[in-house]
Amino acid sequence: MKLFEPQKIGNIKIKNRITMAPMGIGGLVNFDGSLSQRGIDYFVERAKGGVGLIRVGFTRTTREFEQILNTFRTRHLFVDDRLHIKWLNEIAELVHDYGTKISIQLSAGVGRIAGGELQIKGKPIAPSALKCFWPPHKITNELSINEIERLVNSFELSASLIKKAGLDAIEIHGHEGYLFDQFITELWNKRNDKYGGSIENRLRFPIEVIKAIKKGAGEDFPIIYRFGLSHYLDGGREIEEGFEIAKLLEQAGVDALDIDAGCYETWYLAHPPSTIQPGFKIDLAEMVKRVVSIPVIAGGKLGYPDLAEKVLQENKADFISLGRALLADPEWPNKVKQDKKDDIRYCIGCHEGCLQRIFDSKYISCAVNPATGNEARLTIKPSNRKKNILIVGGGVAGLEAARVSAIRGHKVTLWEKEDYLGGNFKVVSIPDFKNDYKLLVEYLINQIKKLNVDVKLNCYANQDKIQQMNPEVVILANGSISDIPDIPGLEKEDIIFARDIFLKNKSTEKNVAIIGGGLIGCETALYLALKSKKVTILESKENVCNNMFLANRMHLLKLLKENNVTILNNAKITQINKKEITFYNSNIKDKLLVDSIVIATGLKANNSLFENLKKTEIEVYKIGDCVKPRKVINAIWEAYRTARII
Repeated sequence: MKLFEPQKIGNIKIKNRITMAPMGIGGLVNFDGSLSQRGIDYFVERAKGGVGLIRVGFTRTTREFEQILNTFRTRHLFVDDRLHIKWLNEIAELVHDYGTKISIQLSAGVGRIAGGELQIKGKPIAPSALKCFWPPHKITNELSINEIERLVNSFELSASLIKKAGLDAIEIHGHEGYLFDQFITELWNKRNDKYGGSIENRLRFPIEVIKAIKKGAGEDFPIIYRFGLSHYLDGGREIEEGFEIAKLLEQAGVDALDIDAGCYETWYLAHPPSTIQPGFKIDLAEMVKRVVSIPVIAGGKLGYPDLAEKVLQENKADFISLGRALLADPEWPNKVKQDKKDDIRYCIGCHEGCLQRIFDSKYISCAVNPATGNEARLTIKPSNRKKNILIVGGGVAGLEAARVSAIRGHKVTLWEKEDYLGGNFKVVSIPDFKNDYKLLVEYLINQIKKLNVDVKLNCYANQDKIQQMNPEVVILANGSISDIPDIPGLEKEDIIFARDIFLKNKSTEKNVAIIGGGLIGCETALYLALKSKKVTILESKENVCNNMFLANRMHLLKLLKENNVTILNNAKITQINKKEITFYNSNIKDKLLVDSIVIATGLKANNSLFENLKKTEIEVYKIGDCVKPRKVINAIWEAYRTARII
């Protein structure tokens, strides 16, 4: 496979074409800006997994700018002092043990993106006076030429420390609308001095940084530059200008280009959810390869082995970049090389375990791999005492509990009342725009087969039946039941529940109303709209799908709009009379005539069995939706962490 052919960036030879994308790591950073031991373990785990080049993400070169006011705390890595050589050297030596190269991504700052928190002289910084993305009422402070020069100089010291510590390359963080990107983009750079105006002037800042890095680390020290070929935003960068930037960066001495897309206004491009097709940025990398002679790195949901190989075979890129795919499964490279593709645990694109946790000031992890970011403590170890474990329910929580219990050496039996495994994620019912979830369920089913879990389908569990089996431990993962809203006139025989649209292939007429605009309601609306139904969502709150990560929500709303789904927020339903819905919207009474009504107002825990078993002498646990209906991350994490210690 071409994936495993060596390739060079500058003067370093990388053992394969697989790179780990630079990502923020949240709480794995110590208060002084150094990498914690758990952070080191996190990166070393990916080196063990066979990746060719690890790229440590978002690292600062100075504390002079964008420091959180009134505190010494930081959420970012720093390389601004000799004290950082210690952790840099340690991580370099450890990943080198596995033949993996390592680079570090240096950033000038976030600028208008996080202006409300990271400030200088009471104001956030940027190339010009701009509205902040967060919060939009704040206006940035235009950096002076002297401040820009101080920023540039800080990169020289950082580069010298990085080389001295034994790392192999430096990457420049020039994408996603952060400070470097703001300087080189006319939409955000309104300067009329030598740093503004022409494309050459707008690139002056990053090119001066490239020179500073070469001065600090040496002319031959490899530099990678990451930038978006287009923002796909009115007034933002267009592809043709992206080509010019690529050529100018090559002329400036950059050794490789990592091609991205998007910015915070189009955040779903930089952080694609399941609703975006795999490999959607491949064409951008291919186009850049035509205009430069240095290696090009392609990203954008390439965690599918056949697709990743095809990109290289067709010479559309020289390297592939895997981010969340390596959070979900750090062994991805080794499994592909050993032709164990059916053992790969795929990212589901939810962002709940990675970016959402970072936003919540937690350490980076993964919804489908709870050990990510906590590798030493949350490893699966054999149990000291083998037990007879019964798991009730074959959804993702039950499957994960069965997988972990079996790995630990327990004798595991799984009962599922339906004739299929997967629960609410029944494989044949998952819509195309959630294909990553299908891959997760197929992985879990495949793993419990390999682990010889005794699976019994069409097996309904009750207290008597469980006591007759006499297991030592029962893990209940028997899910949730639909919650019928209390709306006058709503007749049970007229109800179509949202999940039955998928699980039972329930059909609707042409004109459909969906009551409830949470994640389930919005995804059901998209599914029906793609089948040419006329869909209206009625949501009692101010906004729909508020329980989603921002990038995912942005893209789902875009798809709903493109497919002509009508969204009625603040819709308080007062009466349903057959197919006529009466509701108030902003205190104005209105009516909606439809052919079908779909209920997506939520689920409630199915926990009666747990309450009964608690009265027996059986050791019993409950996980997943039978605790409380939530998300995949809750189901997987409860299953993993419960089974890990039984």
